Amino acid sequence: MAVLPEYQRKAYESKLIEKGLEILTERDYWIVVVLGHPDYYPKFGFVQADQFGIQCEYDCPAEAFMVKEIKSNSLKGVSGTVYYSSKFSEA
Repeated sequence: MAVLPEYQRKAYESKLIEKGLEILTERDYWIVVVLGHPDYYPKFGFVQADQFGIQCEYDCPAEAFMVKEIKSNSLKGVSGTVYYSSKFSEA
């Protein structure tokens, strides 16, 4: 997620995340992962993914790679590595 500097700190970031989570819920997704700021995403219910045995393909701090269950208990028994689309790495 990115917000232009002139629109930052005006609640747009929170609104985008909340709307995204709402859409994922409506579309019946079970989990969502994020590689982001560890002080920001927990307020939306994200926790460190390594608590569930889930790792990121990128070398990143564990606290920056987070997961959120959209459906309760959807991470029970789940573990492994998350691989991102190649589009994620394009400049």
